[in-house]
Amino acid sequence: MIDFIDQPPPGSSRPFSRAARAGNLVFVSGHSAPHDPANGVHRGETAAEQVREALAVVGEILRDAGSSLERVVQVTMLITDPADYATCNAEYVKHFPGGLPARHTARFGVPTDAKVGFACIALAGD
Repeated sequence: MIDFIDQPPPGSSRPFSRAARAGNLVFVSGHSAPHDPANGVHRGETAAEQVREALAVVGEILRDAGSSLERVVQVTMLITDPADYATCNAEYVKHFPGGLPARHTARFGVPTDAKVGFACIALAGD
């Protein structure tokens, strides 16, 4: 059985669930730092700020799915500018003090001004 978490309504411009839980795994879709200027939410000026905010979103999604950042086994880091790679890494490692998950990094170019985004796979449960 697959549990789709926060599925969008039909016709949504974002046709994907925030996450899916299948068996003992949670699969989190790619997310960047929140950005909603109309409500006073800004994703951050620096790559490090955006890493911090994006991983906070991923952590919240994982908690909603019955997991946590501590249970992440694989991460995809998406960056728009390779020049931000070292800065992103310096902030990223702070969020995984118990051990670094397997990871791959790729450039992305979605219609946004985000500098970084993350997707991950985590173990479900405590």
